[in-house]
Amino acid sequence: MAVKIFLTILGVVSLGLGIVGIFLPLLPTTPLLLLAAWCFVRSSSRLYAWLINHPRLGEYIRNFREYRAIPLRVKIVSVTLVWLTLGYCILAAVDEWWWAQAGLLFLAVAISWHILSYATLKK
Repeated sequence: MAVKIFLTILGVVSLGLGIVGIFLPLLPTTPLLLLAAWCFVRSSSRLYAWLINHPRLGEYIRNFREYRAIPLRVKIVSVTLVWLTLGYCILAAVDEWWWAQAGLLFLAVAISWHILSYATLKK
């Protein structure tokens, strides 16, 4: 019983962060929604069914689960927002700390590589 409660709480937190990730480029939406689905499938069939059948959020999970692919539009928007956000941080926010700039540059490259490494969903 305690494990189901823990997984439900973890799923709700992951779902919340996933929704925030739709608007903030540094929070990965799809992995957080996949984690929420994983938690819900083990703790609450009602929450899992709600998430999978949600008109907006369910599509992220179904596309990734069925095709292991990301739509081209999502790839373009995600990579663009990552570079705009981290580019601003590199050039303006941490302009005196070369090591922070290098770390943010590495992070931008790693996130971009991760997003672009998935197949492009053709629908």
